[in-house]
Amino acid sequence: MTTTALESHARPQDRVIRRPPKKRDWAKWGLGAYFGLFLAFLYGPMIVMAILSFQGYYGGVTFPFKGPFSALWWKSLVYDTVAGTPTHAAEIHTAVKNSFLLSFAAGVLVAILSFTTSMAFRRRWRFRSDAAGFYLLMLALMTPGFLLAVGTQLLWAYLGLDTSIWKTALGANVSWGLAFGFLVMLAVWNRYDARIEEAARDLGAGRGRTFSEVTLPLVWTGIFGSFLFGFTLTWNDYDRSVLFQTRATDSLPLEIGGITFTSAVRPDLYALGTATTVFSLFVVFLLLMAASLRLRFGRPEPVHRVEEELGVAKSLQTEATAASSE
Repeated sequence: MTTTALESHARPQDRVIRRPPKKRDWAKWGLGAYFGLFLAFLYGPMIVMAILSFQGYYGGVTFPFKGPFSALWWKSLVYDTVAGTPTHAAEIHTAVKNSFLLSFAAGVLVAILSFTTSMAFRRRWRFRSDAAGFYLLMLALMTPGFLLAVGTQLLWAYLGLDTSIWKTALGANVSWGLAFGFLVMLAVWNRYDARIEEAARDLGAGRGRTFSEVTLPLVWTGIFGSFLFGFTLTWNDYDRSVLFQTRATDSLPLEIGGITFTSAVRPDLYALGTATTVFSLFVVFLLLMAASLRLRFGRPEPVHRVEEELGVAKSLQTEATAASSE
């Protein structure tokens, strides 16, 4: 009787709830393994290239690593002769200078053209020809790079003009990077609130001041991204510039291709590839640092109080604090 009474008066909160064991999400583990394999496939060759660039004099371009551990192949990027063997240092220095200037010019042009062209599309197909212009810009994404180089060379030959990386390769790379920069700017304009500009004009700002103090600070990230696209795409371009090469104005990808086709492949190319990758990451890091400094120090000072017609405006919380202290 006592046991039955205790069982009948047992409280619900005294019951032990046994939950079923949590099943392992195999789909999540499978996607994680696939992502890991994708990263290994993407970055594995760059890591292997960096390791093989620190081999000794008898090092090869494939594994196994032949020691001792040395910076000999890195020195060949700086000095004309290393261990009694002539190097391509002088040609590489010229190519790096040409590539940097060409990439910087292409980045600036892509940023300017992407920004100005995207502003023309802010009305969202105001004219019927806007749709045709949009797909014409996107045509550069679907056109093979070598075909674009061939078409550019044929056009300049028909006009009787000489081709070079500055006259023709620059235009071909800008045409390619413009599509990427234009898409970046369209994404920025899609989340842009045009009522901010209307509010600025209602407060007495002219068009020039509204553009410089309201529009540009809100969309500068898109302009920065367009520049980055133009710079990196041109820095690594080979297909669109291969037909316009001359020895004095070769870009770095063209110089690497020339060394590969005309002489034996040595680990100095691995050192050069690692150096260009590090340089690209360094440029991106500098631009991101400049962007963070712009966000940190470019903000105006906070306004604590505003002078109005009837005196100084005070918040309700300040008035409540003053009343409680009295």
